Amino acid sequence: MASTASELTWIKQLLADLNIKHEAPMKMFCDNQAARHIAANPVFHERTKHIEVDCHFIREKIQAIEIETPFVKSEDQLVDIFTEGLGIKTFEDISCKLGLYDIYRPSLRGNVENNDD
Repeated sequence: MASTASELTWIKQLLADLNIKHEAPMKMFCDNQAARHIAANPVFHERTKHIEVDCHFIREKIQAIEIETPFVKSEDQLVDIFTEGLGIKTFEDISCKLGLYDIYRPSLRGNVENNDD
């Protein structure tokens, strides 16, 4: 999350340098509830000591309302098509969301050529 937040901050600054203003908070979708809660929670626990610096960075961005971390269900993660082995149904659903289609699948449109006989 910290590296993504860093990249989002950089992109926002680049856009500002190009005189493109974006006032709304940037959305960083996350499917890890624990990571979202740790980033938003001001209390650190013994288990989070090794990620303390990253948590402070994310927390500052969230409290400054620069970044929002809305939850996205795991089955709705589009990146899974590139990182995991998926079932046929899930693969087709994600492919459709990405605008991909099988160029070899028969079409119901018929012949595209003009038939001016």
